[in-house]
Amino acid sequence: MSQSDAHSSGQQHPLGVYFKVWALLFVLSIFSYMVDYYHIEGYLRWSLIILFMLLKAGFILTVFMHVAWERMALIYALGIPMLAIFGFIALMTFEGDYTFFTREMYFSP
Repeated sequence: MSQSDAHSSGQQHPLGVYFKVWALLFVLSIFSYMVDYYHIEGYLRWSLIILFMLLKAGFILTVFMHVAWERMALIYALGIPMLAIFGFIALMTFEGDYTFFTREMYFSP
């Protein structure tokens, strides 16, 4: 088997997948801009912005960086640290709220 045969027998992904994901990323970006356009405020605003950001990052990671077609070991090597980071972010959010409310309770006039 020559080197050119090895390259020609590689896995090819249909272009339609890439175009569909690109269109979906475009739609998610529109939704993200609509959050600002309609002046959504508070926790809902930040929740929606983070949700759209994570969805776009997930689609880019899985399709354009070809993680969807990789081995499970690579998926676990990328997924488990990201889940741990999200867990730490959630813990620090609760800790920050506790600290804020405690300071407000003791240091307010």
